[in-house]
Amino acid sequence: MLNMAEGVARLGALAESPVVSTLARAFDAAGFELAIVGGPVRDALLDRATNDLDFTTNARPDDILRIVTPVSTTQWDIGRAFGTIGAKVLGEQVEITTYRADSYDGVTRKPTVEFGDDLDGDLVRRDFTVNAMALRVPAQTLIDPTGGVEDLLGERLRTPTKASVSFGDDPLRMLRAARFASQLEFTVAPETLEAMAELRETLSIVSPERIQGELVKLMHADDPVRGIRLLVDTALMHEFLPEVPSLRLEVDEHHHHKDVYEHSLTVLQQAIELDRERHPDSPPDIPLRIAALLHDIGKPSTRKLEPGGGVTFHHHDIRGARMAQKRMKALRFDAATIDSVAKLIELHLRFFGYAEGAWSDSAVRRYVRDAGPELERLHILTRADVTTRNKRKASRLARAYDDIERRIAELADEEELASMRPDLDGNRIQEILGIGPGRDVGEAYRFLLDLRLDEGVLGAVEAERRLLEWWTSRS
Repeated sequence: MLNMAEGVARLGALAESPVVSTLARAFDAAGFELAIVGGPVRDALLDRATNDLDFTTNARPDDILRIVTPVSTTQWDIGRAFGTIGAKVLGEQVEITTYRADSYDGVTRKPTVEFGDDLDGDLVRRDFTVNAMALRVPAQTLIDPTGGVEDLLGERLRTPTKASVSFGDDPLRMLRAARFASQLEFTVAPETLEAMAELRETLSIVSPERIQGELVKLMHADDPVRGIRLLVDTALMHEFLPEVPSLRLEVDEHHHHKDVYEHSLTVLQQAIELDRERHPDSPPDIPLRIAALLHDIGKPSTRKLEPGGGVTFHHHDIRGARMAQKRMKALRFDAATIDSVAKLIELHLRFFGYAEGAWSDSAVRRYVRDAGPELERLHILTRADVTTRNKRKASRLARAYDDIERRIAELADEEELASMRPDLDGNRIQEILGIGPGRDVGEAYRFLLDLRLDEGVLGAVEAERRLLEWWTSRS
């Protein structure tokens, strides 16, 4: 709960910090207004950490650049056309933007930039009331024309103007509502929710890159599930990631299976908790979180109702990996993230064969080889995928995975498992067989790798003997 007295004290400390006071003096001396705006003000009132300092002013970009140059070590004006100048002041990065009065064309969502002269007018055009507050400096006056403090007290997200108008100006704000709901643990005002559902199709005019960026920010939240539920309930998720709402399978009265949607959200929560336990000082693992959310998206298209009430989802892991690749490419994710997520989805069922019967050393080596750099994430995802309420079954699966991790560690110590290479490299294979580069070398390499996986380290002499034996029989 927001304590206003403590919040005001934190605002004062923010205004008196070296970076803010340096800029406040410089703008005041030049005869211009300056205010800290948006997230830093909100977070100071809520006693939340903030990483960025955003300012707004009635100074135009050329004036901003002239004022900040003497008090900063670096300046950049890549956002000059939109009124934004960046600078590094006392080692801290800041952005200063001229008061804005944007209007949008309603088709491409590209703003027509109009500079304003009034702070209240600038604030009213922002996305939510809790982000539409400013602290004038050096006077330390809180400006709140749309009731942001009241909404902070009520832990509520509401648009400064009519929600349909605000979202019509920029449909991406609907995704921001889900993100802030998760980050701040706030509820969304009913009229705002209604507008999100009504205007969901307007998201089509927003670029995939911007949607992807907002999705990633949501997945960074401590509890992204709150925002995901909001996007699914308003049907917004269907506009850019329809595989998630499709997890809400219809349940036939004669066939019984888990609620795949709820299961996926639980797996996501458990993966986040396990990742924090294992890597408490690391930032949120976005590929892991996305894989946890999407790991079962192949189930709807592979579901088969069996006689007697059973339900199967054969090969949903392979189907799901392909679906995730296609969707993430459409959202312009980078290749490394796409590959990580697809690999995790493809392998997320592999362990359950181990739980049914102990694997040979060869099977463990192949598990490590196939997971490659995703092994640690696969450990977490596989453990998180256990959501059964049957305590005996959950305990059995946990013990089995403890065992496989122990065996991986032991084999790694004995055999340098992480490197997972044959005893002979490509150059040596060519020398032994008297051949040049080509397909035969690749086949020979794979033969030796299979030996390595099946039997462990052979040594160069034995590997050479087995290679020649294979080559002779092949010829």
